[in-house]
Amino acid sequence: MSNHCHPHASEYLASSLITDNIDIWTSAIKKRNATGRGSNKKIELTGIKKLRELILELAVRGKLVPQDPSDEPASVLLEKIAEEKVQLIADKKIKKQKSLPVITDEGKAVLPIGWSNAYMQDITKIVTCGMASTPKYHEEGRIFLSAKNVKPYKFMPAEHKFVDEATYKKITQNAKPEKDDILLTRVGAGIGEAAVIDIDIEFAIYVSLTLIKPFHNHLYSYFLLLWLNSPQGTKKSIDNIYGRGVSAGNLNVNLVRGFVVPIPPLAEQHRIVAKVDELMALCDELEQQTEQSLAAHQTLVEALLAMLTESASTENFQTSWQRISDHFDVLFTTEASIEQLKQTILQLAVMGKLVPQNPNDEPASKLLEKITAEKAQLIKDKKIKKQKPLPEITNEEKPFELPRGWEWCHLQDVSTYIQRGKGPKYDENGLVKVISQKCIQWSGFNLKPARFINNESLDKYQEERFLQSRDLLWNSTGTGTAGRINLLEHVKNKTLVADSHVTVIRTIFIDAAFIKNYITAPGVQYRIEPGNENSLVSGTTNQVELNTSSVTSLEIPIPPIEEQHRIVAKVYELMALCEQLKARLSDAQTTQHHLADAVVDNALS
Repeated sequence: MSNHCHPHASEYLASSLITDNIDIWTSAIKKRNATGRGSNKKIELTGIKKLRELILELAVRGKLVPQDPSDEPASVLLEKIAEEKVQLIADKKIKKQKSLPVITDEGKAVLPIGWSNAYMQDITKIVTCGMASTPKYHEEGRIFLSAKNVKPYKFMPAEHKFVDEATYKKITQNAKPEKDDILLTRVGAGIGEAAVIDIDIEFAIYVSLTLIKPFHNHLYSYFLLLWLNSPQGTKKSIDNIYGRGVSAGNLNVNLVRGFVVPIPPLAEQHRIVAKVDELMALCDELEQQTEQSLAAHQTLVEALLAMLTESASTENFQTSWQRISDHFDVLFTTEASIEQLKQTILQLAVMGKLVPQNPNDEPASKLLEKITAEKAQLIKDKKIKKQKPLPEITNEEKPFELPRGWEWCHLQDVSTYIQRGKGPKYDENGLVKVISQKCIQWSGFNLKPARFINNESLDKYQEERFLQSRDLLWNSTGTGTAGRINLLEHVKNKTLVADSHVTVIRTIFIDAAFIKNYITAPGVQYRIEPGNENSLVSGTTNQVELNTSSVTSLEIPIPPIEEQHRIVAKVYELMALCEQLKARLSDAQTTQHHLADAVVDNALS
C-alpha cells in the first residue's frame, strides 16, 4: 500500500469489524427451511452471512480501505478506456454500441473522492451472451459451458459438454472467452451469479451465460466481480428490473450493459480486493470454529442423553439424569439439542423409564384380557369386523426389555379398527371434510388444506370410516410425510373422513396418546426409512409406503392403564418445558439477529 495513504475511519472499521463483534456474528443462527426428519440439524450461520454481505457492501462503497489522494482518479481511467474503445471500433475489432443516456443523480451512488460511476458497456469491450439454440453435442470436441458451470466466485468447467469445431467457431467468432473475463448467469434460480475465468481454457458458452470482457489494463476483474456479487450489484439491479424477491427470469444482455457500476482508481481496486480476501478468510475461520463448536456441543448432548436410554438400572438412570439436570442451562441452548431432548423424553417414556412403576397398578396382562373379551363381544354383535390373527411376538422382535407389569402386543391387538382412508370425489362445498397428509403435522392438525367430499358420494362410506375423537391418524405415503402421526380430538359426528394416504387407528381401553408417543419416538420413526433395520416401509427413498399390514403388526409396549396416564401427563409436562426452552432460545436468537442488523446499519450509515 502506498505510503501516502491517510488514516480513515474505514480503516479502523475494517480491522475491528469482526473482532469487536465476534459474539454477535457467531450467535446469530437460525434453522434452515427444510422438511423431513433430521432437518432440525440443518442450521444457517446468519450472523456470519450478514458479515460477509456487509464486507462486500463496504467494499463497493469505498468504506473498507482508505483512499490514497496520489492514486490516478477513476475519471482519468474512464477517459483512457473511452479512447481505447474508439480505436478498437476504428480497427473493427469491436462494434460501436448504442449510446446510453447520461447517468442522472438518481442513478448514481454516493461515491468517495476519486471514484466515478460508469455504465457496464462503457468499461467493457463487449457484453454478450452465448448460443441461443441448443447445439448438437458430441463425445469429444470443443468444450461447451452453461449456467451450471458458474457459481458465485467459482468457475467450474469440470463437468461440461462438447460441440464440434464449426459450432465452436460460430459461437466465438465475435467474442472468445479468455482468462480474467467474467461470466454471469442469465436464467434460473441462480440468476445473477458471477465468476472470473481463472484458468487458460478455450470454450464456447450457451445462451444461459453472459460474457463480460473488461478493459483489463484499467479495470481489475476481481473488483468488478465483487460488485456483481455484492448486495449493491446484480441483485439490486435485478430487483430494480424484475421487482424485489424475483429469483428467476431472463437477465437481458442490454440490461447488463446498462448496469451503473461504481469505479475506484485502479490501485484502490486492488487494495479493496486484497482486504476483502483477508476479511473473508477470517469469516471462513469464524464459520469453521462455530460449526465445530456446535457439532461438539451436539455430540456431548447426544452422548449424555444416550446414557439415559441405555441405563441398565434405576441407580444408573438417576446418576445420568442428575448429571444432565445439573447443567440443563448450558446443554440445551440450540434447537438441535432441544429436539434431541424431546426425542429422548419420548423414548424414555415408552421404555418405562420416565415415571416410577406402582406395584399396586393392575398389570397390563389383565388389561389385554379385558380388551380381548370386549373385542370378541363387539365382533359377536357385528359392531366391528373380525381381524386376522397374528403370530406371537418372538424375543428377537422385541425392541427392548419391559418393566414389570408391562406386556408386548401387536397394535392390532389393542385396536378395533386399522384401515387406510378412501380416495374421495371432491367438491367445492359439502358437509364432510377430508383429512389429507398435509393436514397432519407433528404440532397438531391443520384443516386449512382440507377439502370437501362430494355429498352424493357419502352413501358409499360405511359408518366406521367417519373419524371419531381419539382416532390416531398416521401418514402412510411419501418421503418426508410418511410417519407423521397425531391424535384427533373433539370431532363432531360425521364431519371428517381420511383420504387414501392416511391410516386410521382406533384403539380400545388404551390411552391413545401413549400409542402416539410410542410411534412418534425415535425407535419407530427410525423404521420409517427404507433399508433401515426392521423397516416398516416399502419403496425407495423417493417414495416410501407404509403398508397397513406393517401398521397392524407393529409391536407395541403396553403399561398398566394407570401408568399410561401418568406417562402421558409427564410427557406433556416435559414437552411444554421444551417449548419454553425453544421460545427462550428464539427470543435470544431474535435479539442476536437485531444486534447483527444494528451493527450492519451502523457500519453503513
